[in-house]
Amino acid sequence: MVENRPWLTILTHVTLIAGLIIVLFPVWIAFVASTYPPETFISGVVPLLPGSHLIENYREVLSVGAARNGLPPVLPMLLNSLVMALGIAFGKIVISLLSAFAIVYFRFPFRMAAFWIIFMTLMLPVEVRIVPTYQVIADLNMLNSYAGLTIPLIASATATFLYRQFFLTVPDELVEAARIDGAGPWKFLKDIAIPLSRTSTAALFVILFIYGWNQYLWPLLVTTDPNYYTVVMGIQRLMQALDNEPLWNLVMAVAILAILPPVIVVMAMQKLFVRGLVESEK
Repeated sequence: MVENRPWLTILTHVTLIAGLIIVLFPVWIAFVASTYPPETFISGVVPLLPGSHLIENYREVLSVGAARNGLPPVLPMLLNSLVMALGIAFGKIVISLLSAFAIVYFRFPFRMAAFWIIFMTLMLPVEVRIVPTYQVIADLNMLNSYAGLTIPLIASATATFLYRQFFLTVPDELVEAARIDGAGPWKFLKDIAIPLSRTSTAALFVILFIYGWNQYLWPLLVTTDPNYYTVVMGIQRLMQALDNEPLWNLVMAVAILAILPPVIVVMAMQKLFVRGLVESEK
C-alpha cells in the first residue's frame, strides 16, 4: 500500500507544476511575441507580457498574409494541413486495419512473408525513398494536389503491426461464436473487430494526425502552387525574409495557430487516447 505522506504529495505537485512551466514557457513567449509590432524585436529582447497588437497581427496572417515574404493568407494553409493530416490518419488506419485483419484471420500463401515485408518498411522512412516517390508522383501528374500530399504517406507498418497484435489477443471462442452465428468476414470486422479496437484506433488517430500535420519535407517537394501550401511550410517561407528583417511577430502568430489543431485533437480524444495506450485487457 502506498503511504499517505503529505510532503510527498506536495513534492509531486511542485515537480509537475515546474515541468509544466518549463514546457509551456516557450509557447507563452511565442504567444507574447505574436502580440507586438515587428519593430519591438529589433533589439532582440522579447517582453514577457502580451502587447496591444494581438487582433491586428492575427487578422493579418489569417486574411492577408505577408505579401512582403510571398506568404498567402494562413487560413487556407490551415485547411490544407487539416485535409492532409486527416487524409493521412484515416488512410493509414483503414489500410493498416484491413491488412492486419487479412494477415491474422485469412490463410493465404506467404501471408507471414507479406507481413514481414510490410514490417521491414519501418527501415525505409520517407526521407530515404523520397526521390523515387517523388518521381512516381510526378509521372502520375499528382504534384500540387491533395492526392499527392497524402497518398504516398498513408502506408504504415507501425499501425499494421499494432492492429495485428491486437487481433491476436481476440479470443478464438469469439471468432468461433461469430462463425456459428453466420457472421462472414466483413460482418465480423464491422460488428466485432472494429468496435473492440476503438481505443487503439483512437490512440493511433491522434498519433497519425499529428504526424501528418507536422509534415514538412514532403509538402515542400510536391507543392509549388501557393494554394496547396501547408501551415508548416508557411512558417518556413515567412522566415525567408529576403532583403528584409523577418516578421517575427507574424512568424510567432502563425506558429501559435499551427499548434492549435493538434492540441484540440489531443484534448478532444484524451480519454480514448490514454486508454488506447495503457489498456491491457481487450
